[in-house]
Parts: sequence; structure tokens; C-alpha cells
Amino acid sequence: MQAATQAETIIPARFNGPPGSGNGGYTCGALAAFVEGPATVRLFVPPPLDKPLSVSRAEDGIVTAHDGETLVGRATPASLELELPPAPSMADAEAAMDNFPCYHDHAFPTCFVCGPGREAHDGLEIFPGSAGPGKLLACRWQAAADLLDDAGNIRHEILWSALDCPGYFAAMEGQLRPALLGELTAEIYREVSGEQPLVVYAWPLGSEGRKFYGGTAIATAEGEVVAASHSTWIELKG
Repeated sequence: MQAATQAETIIPARFNGPPGSGNGGYTCGALAAFVEGPATVRLFVPPPLDKPLSVSRAEDGIVTAHDGETLVGRATPASLELELPPAPSMADAEAAMDNFPCYHDHAFPTCFVCGPGREAHDGLEIFPGSAGPGKLLACRWQAAADLLDDAGNIRHEILWSALDCPGYFAAMEGQLRPALLGELTAEIYREVSGEQPLVVYAWPLGSEGRKFYGGTAIATAEGEVVAASHSTWIELKG
């Protein structure tokens, strides 16, 4: 298949997940930027940081990113078919953050999205906890000013980042197995101003063997969903 376009992208070191590799959600968002509309992004290896990745977009819309000869990720046009629970209230989301399970025992404490071990406001500080009866997790989130575009909206790769880790915590249903993001399908429904606090919430979608699935959504204080995702998590072998 002949590539229609060639480009390059870099995952800056700030946007790490595990130490030394890119956050899965941020990386997926960076590749999804080359796809028109919603996308499914599959990661094949830990994304390298601060290293140019060659990006090819084929005539059928499929995007691949390589580190030399190594395939890092593939993005394809997609449709997100996901039943969305109603968003918790902002008050419930704020209260749920008290229940975040990894303030003091986090596998990757410097994760850009959910790591509590970063300098204040350097990461996203997304700390989802149980939002009451049932399996819904939630937290309050507001993007820092340096994560916005020139129009004051949250950059799309940052929204993709925010849709990442909450899906892990939901998918694990309280048993935090070591796992990494394998695939993320996401859709951004509209531009999102960085001036407003948001509710990020997530719920489990079942499992198959070493694969665990989670749904995540981002909503305004009024309950309007502005972005959503389906994530697949691969449990690491012992």
C-alpha cells in the first residue's frame, strides 16, 4: 500500500506514562491527529520519548508511526459505539477524588495523566475514585493553561490523554493488575474551553483473558458529554 502523505511527530518527555515511555492516551491522540474524525489507535510497543517518529498516512486513511523499522502505533478511522451513563455531578466528582486508590501506592507515580508524584499542575492530576453505589468512577478536572490551543480550547491530544487512565481504573474493578494501554477508540464531540472545570468519569466494560475494557467520558458541569472513549488494557505477564 502506497503512503499518500509523510509526516513526523514527537512525544515530548513531559507526556510520559511509565518512566521512559509515552503516555498511551497522549500518544494515541498524537496519532489520531492525522485521522479525520473519531479514531481507533493501537499501540504495539512503548512509545519512545523525545524522538522523531515517522508518520505515514495511506490513501485509505490508515496512519502508522514508526521508530526506525519498529511499528509504534496504528490509527484508523472509526466510529465509537458506546452507551454512556449519565455524568455524575461536579460535587459528586469532587467527593469521589477522596477515594482514588493510588495517592500513595501508584505503579507509575509520574504518569502525566494520573500520577500523584509530579510537580503541581505539571500533569493532568486526574484522580478518579468511586462515585457512590455501582462501579462508576469520577473526578473533577481542569486543564492547565499551557495545555490549551491559541483559541483557549483544550488541545485534542490532551483530551485523548484524559480519556486514558480513568478507563484503566474502571476496567480493573478495584483489583489493580499491572497493565498497559493496548488500544483506544475515542471521539471528541466538540471543542472544549479550558476555562471550565470538567467531570471525567469511567466505568468497566468487561474482560477477556488478559484484556480488560473500560469506558471513559468527559462532561461539562451541566452534564454535556464532550468526549468519550473505549479502552483496551493488556495485563502484563508475571
